[in-house]
Amino acid sequence: MNFFGRAVLGVTHQKLVRNLITDTRPGRALSRRFVAGETLDEAITAAVDLNAKGASVSLDHLGEHVADRTQAIAARDDYLACLDAIGRHDIDGNISVKLSQLGMGFDDALAAKSLDALARRALDVGTTVSVDMEESAVTGLTIDIYSGAQRAHGNLGLAVQSYLHRTRQDLDTIIPLGGHVRLCKGAYAEPEDVAYQSRAEVDSSFDRLTHLLMSDPDVKPAIASHDADRLEVARRLAAGRSGPYEYQMLYGVRTALQDQMLAAAEPLRVYVPYGVAWYPYLTRRMAERPANVTFFLRAAFRG
Repeated sequence: MNFFGRAVLGVTHQKLVRNLITDTRPGRALSRRFVAGETLDEAITAAVDLNAKGASVSLDHLGEHVADRTQAIAARDDYLACLDAIGRHDIDGNISVKLSQLGMGFDDALAAKSLDALARRALDVGTTVSVDMEESAVTGLTIDIYSGAQRAHGNLGLAVQSYLHRTRQDLDTIIPLGGHVRLCKGAYAEPEDVAYQSRAEVDSSFDRLTHLLMSDPDVKPAIASHDADRLEVARRLAAGRSGPYEYQMLYGVRTALQDQMLAAAEPLRVYVPYGVAWYPYLTRRMAERPANVTFFLRAAFRG
C-alpha cells in the first residue's frame, strides 16, 4: 500500500473520523456505494440483480477480529444462513469468509471447526467457500486452517495477495490442494520487509503470479483486479488456457467496466459485502483510491 493509503488508514482509525463517517448521511451514502446493505435480504436482492446481468457473486457478511466465542459462533451461523439463502434463491454464488471472524486468533480450533461446517453446508447447497486473506501476521495460520478444510472437502478457495513477498512460496503449498485461488493486490498496511511498497512492484508481482496461476491446470485462477493493465495480461493468458478461470471485482467499483466484461461474456464474479460491520471494509476502499475520499468530502461539504 502506498503512502496515501497508509495515511488514509491512519486517519480513519481515529475515533472522531470514524464517528464522522458512520454517524453522518454522507458517510453512510459512501458505504452504500460499496456495501449491498446491512441485511441478508438486501444482499440477496443485489445478488439476484447481478445474476440477471450474467455475473456470479461471492457474498461476504462483513466482520473480522471478533472478541469472543459467542460472536464467532454467531458469525458462523450467519454464514450458514447465507448459504441456505443461496440455495433457496438459486443464486449463482458462493460465500467469502474471514477466519478471524470465526475465532482465529483466540480459538483457532473453533475457527477450523466452523470453516469445516461451512464447507459441508456449501457442499449440500452445491457451492464453494472462499477464504479471505487478512494481515500478514496471520497468513501462515490462515493457510494452515484452509489447507485442512480443503483436503477434507475440496470445495474451498483461498485469496492471496500480490504485495506480500511470501506469496510466491505460499502458492507452492496452495496450488496442489486444487480449488480456486483469488489473486488480489492486498489492502492492509504492511511494512517493507513484508510487502512491496511501490505500485510498480506490486503490479509486477501481480503479473508474475497471474502467469503462474493461469499456466497451472490444477487450480482455478480468480483474477481480482480493476486495473486495466493487469486485466489485459490476464486476458492474453486466458486465451491459451483450457481450464476454468474467472475475473473478480468488488461491488460498486468500476461498474461500467463490469458491464462491458459481461457484455463480452467474460466470466465475472462480483464480491458482494453486506452487514452492519462495514466500516473497516469501507476504510480499505477509501485507502485504495483518492477518488473515494473525494466523494465523501464533497458529499459532507454539500451536507
